Amino acid sequence: MSFLPYAVAAWLFLVGLYGIVTSRHLVHLIVCLTVVQSSSYVLLLAIGYLAGAQAPVFADIPPDTPIVDPVVQALTLTDVVVEATVSALLFGLALQAQKRFGTVNPDEIAAMKG
Repeated sequence: MSFLPYAVAAWLFLVGLYGIVTSRHLVHLIVCLTVVQSSSYVLLLAIGYLAGAQAPVFADIPPDTPIVDPVVQALTLTDVVVEATVSALLFGLALQAQKRFGTVNPDEIAAMKG
């Protein structure tokens, strides 16, 4: 078991979080959110990894062969789909904010009320 995938997941999370906190543009904010989300992919795949294991196709492998957990792979694929959907929605909202307020700076959008 290696420490490296967990370190990469933590690094991606922290870099994305730093980008979210310091962002002054909605598109940059959304991209940083996707970086934070990608840290969960790395973490899930690191948890589900098993050295020397085979794919969970039971038709042609012996019964005592170690296999990779298919639930973790399914969770990762679901995570990718949810992230793509959330990103598309947020990009649409950023586009509408640009059309309505004429800016994509979150500080200026908050100031324009009424």
